[in-house]
Amino acid sequence: MTGVEEERLLTTGEFARRGLLSPKALRLYDRQGLLPPDLVDPATGYRYYRAGRLATARLIARLRGLDMPLATVAEVLALSGPAAAERVAAYWAAVERRTVSQRALAEHLRVQLSGLEGIDEMYRIEQREVPEQLVLTEQRRAKPQDLDEWIPAATARLEAIASGHGGVAAAPFVIYHGEVNEDNDGPVEVCVPIDPARAEGLTAAHRIEPAHREAYTTITKAQVEYPQILSAYDAVCAWMEQAGTRRTGPGREVYFADWASTAPADEVCDIAFPVGA
Repeated sequence: MTGVEEERLLTTGEFARRGLLSPKALRLYDRQGLLPPDLVDPATGYRYYRAGRLATARLIARLRGLDMPLATVAEVLALSGPAAAERVAAYWAAVERRTVSQRALAEHLRVQLSGLEGIDEMYRIEQREVPEQLVLTEQRRAKPQDLDEWIPAATARLEAIASGHGGVAAAPFVIYHGEVNEDNDGPVEVCVPIDPARAEGLTAAHRIEPAHREAYTTITKAQVEYPQILSAYDAVCAWMEQAGTRRTGPGREVYFADWASTAPADEVCDIAFPVGA
């Protein structure tokens, strides 16, 4: 763009048209400090913009096309090229995580409102044998809103203890000894298996988890969120009822993947119930 063009002033209407914005949006971005005019005529109140700012106007229009909040748009505009690109990528990654979670929630609501119709098509139920395990344990009463913080913290505490006894021997799991919902608080038990041969001198709370057969289904990180996780529990329970299989212990979540490094669509957890042979 030439220097003459760079200094040329455009009316609000022309700037909005060429910048891919509506006049109403342009006024909003002025009030928000995102795209203030370069000149305001003191006599008429007319606003004028330099043609050189059209690139910024078009960028704002495209960012808003991503449903990006104005506060985030301001962050992008304040950054240099590579940093701005990273901020856009971070924003969109968060959108995709939220979309996957919302999709799982929508499926949960559809299943619940339809009286569990089609739930057997959503989840594949399998069985397996689980050997006897020595587990470090931490237990408390908790509501759903407590679990996102407490389960990782308790697991980390138990894994730190396990490191002094040969490390974690199998996937950690969480047992729900009672219902956990808006009205009930468990109790809930976090268990971290360790090698019995390395348990000498163990003073932390521990117990033996008996060998058993399990019916289970595998779910994604997005499906672990409450309340959509309840659909997976319902699926296993429905399968046990249809198969005439007797439940012999409380439900549990077996976390076999690294939570921090997984995406919302990645499989991270098994929802399981001990069952009779």
